[in-house]
Amino acid sequence: MTTMTTAVPLGSIWGAAHNADARRPRSVQTQLGASDTICQRRAGYILAGAERHNPYADKRAAILGTYIHRGLLEDVRREYGWLVERVVANELVRGHIDAVHLDAEAAARVPKRHRPLVPAEVVTVEDVKTKSSRIWDRVLRFGPTAAEMRQVLLYALLLREVGFADMPGQRYLHRLGPLDVQRIRFRFVCRDTGEEHVQEVPFDPWLAEEARWWVERVLEAESPEELRRDHDGPGLSKVCDNCPFITACWPEVAPGAAAQTALVHDDADRARALVAYVKAHERWRAADKEKKVLRKMLDASPEGNYGDNHLGWSGGNDKDETDVPAMVDMFENADLVVPMVPDAEAMVALLRRAGFVIPVRPAAGQKTSRSIKVSVARTAA
Repeated sequence: MTTMTTAVPLGSIWGAAHNADARRPRSVQTQLGASDTICQRRAGYILAGAERHNPYADKRAAILGTYIHRGLLEDVRREYGWLVERVVANELVRGHIDAVHLDAEAAARVPKRHRPLVPAEVVTVEDVKTKSSRIWDRVLRFGPTAAEMRQVLLYALLLREVGFADMPGQRYLHRLGPLDVQRIRFRFVCRDTGEEHVQEVPFDPWLAEEARWWVERVLEAESPEELRRDHDGPGLSKVCDNCPFITACWPEVAPGAAAQTALVHDDADRARALVAYVKAHERWRAADKEKKVLRKMLDASPEGNYGDNHLGWSGGNDKDETDVPAMVDMFENADLVVPMVPDAEAMVALLRRAGFVIPVRPAAGQKTSRSIKVSVARTAA
């Protein structure tokens, strides 16, 4: 048997994957892409050509999504004749549409070898999104996010106004001119299970104009810092955690402090934050109270589908506990010494009953959890 050897050192394949991802056009572009409209400030940094630096980013899930995405689109292109990865652009924004489904009239105007096997009822723009099982239930319930909807609306708007970009490989499509896009389709694929979920919505001109307005506001800004952060920041948002402009967007704070502390500059900021905190807490308290009542109402209900929701139960099993007498017997039968470790809880209970003060000492390197306490401010009489 021959053993294969290689001069390449063994290690993680993710180094190669991250390097390749950093060289992709999308990772270095300075023109705003439709898929970059996830956050206004992030879009501003792209247009400004800001340095991309995020030592904390973990892009493995996104890279896996890219590989799955690319493979699926290539297969449907070969099998079904879909138009995939097509470029649209104007002076504001550009993008790569995952798939465009031509209706019979438009399909008849392209060369025969480029026609789909089955034309669509109406011209449809489709976007494929890979998601993890962690958020899959939310995808099924609520569909695309506002940013995902904005991205595809921009694709559709570009097709309706200028058509496909004039560039090698798609000039036969550019000659079609503007297309009457009537439908938007989202195709969600779960990265963990392969489950597929399709959601279609009619093209909405008003929402498309809102998406255009979003881009125009970014282009009008003199600097990225004028634009709002659309997500909650490091530690609270995966978008921020993996943003290539995290060090530019979020200033350094004291060691151990949350990045969001940079948003508070003076007592006025603290006062506003406390007002918002109290209101948010009251909303949470009311919602938590309602949820507890509803949970009690469902306590005797069997598993099953009820309307749009499925009810399932977990837990409720007998708990196991350590059988100390049996362990003592096992130790003695094996001629092992039974440990005689003091029972701290029992000792504390006995001392308290006897009226003694319990002795304590600092726990090395340990601190109690820090909790916020907000109450009505009282002025001196």
